[in-house]
Amino acid sequence: METQIEPLSRIAIQLGPLKIYWYGVIIATGVILALWLAVRETERLGMPKDLFIDLLMWAVPIAIISARIYYVAFEWSYYSEHPEKIIAIWEGGIAIHGALIGSVITAIVFAKKRGLSFWKIADIAAPSILIGQAIGRWGNFMNQEAHGGPVTREFLENLMLPDFIINQMYIKGTYYHPTFLYESLWNFLGVLILLLLRRANLRRGELFLTYIIWYSIGRFFVEWLRTDSLMLTETLRAAQVMSIVLIVLSIALIFYRRYKGYASKRYTD
Repeated sequence: METQIEPLSRIAIQLGPLKIYWYGVIIATGVILALWLAVRETERLGMPKDLFIDLLMWAVPIAIISARIYYVAFEWSYYSEHPEKIIAIWEGGIAIHGALIGSVITAIVFAKKRGLSFWKIADIAAPSILIGQAIGRWGNFMNQEAHGGPVTREFLENLMLPDFIINQMYIKGTYYHPTFLYESLWNFLGVLILLLLRRANLRRGELFLTYIIWYSIGRFFVEWLRTDSLMLTETLRAAQVMSIVLIVLSIALIFYRRYKGYASKRYTD
């Protein structure tokens, strides 16, 4: 007889026809915590405390839209037949690399308009972005998405996971790798490392580039376990290719900016 395990409800609050999903609540929580962390640092550095509030007014909606466009583009075979689903972002389906592209472009334009250094803004934002990603993965958990391949319950129990995680990884009669958790823990560890590196007073831009390298390494390996990867070809996973490109590009930028003297200023300058 098949085990019956009810998944956690995806709906956080329902008021009549109005439904507020946990996915949105968790993403919003990540954004708020990320903003709090960034605002604290801007104040510590003597910069306007409303800097990131103004930036997020543009960056968040643009990041969500670009993340959705990125995802839909890779899944166009499905969305071309179900165009009404393109805007159904509450059902999941956003790509962090799309969000990063949109956010970076927005921050570059914002910094230029304000007469500020993009790299200094990016350095301040780096731990905030990563903590937002770490929390955001729990939205995938509530949606039972972004998981890995099949495993046994015994395997999950051996990881010393609480029952609510194990049970939520039981999907249509099968237990799956909680890859959302692997990536979330990697990201939380990265946040701690970036906060420690702030004290090292790195050259300007290198904290952000370290974030890119750290996240990309973790994403590359976690992606091997994912069953819902966006694919470039039948064998090439888009996230892994993008991770390699970002790692190489970030390392190259660190050396190039040092060689050209563009990284002469330090983080706290």
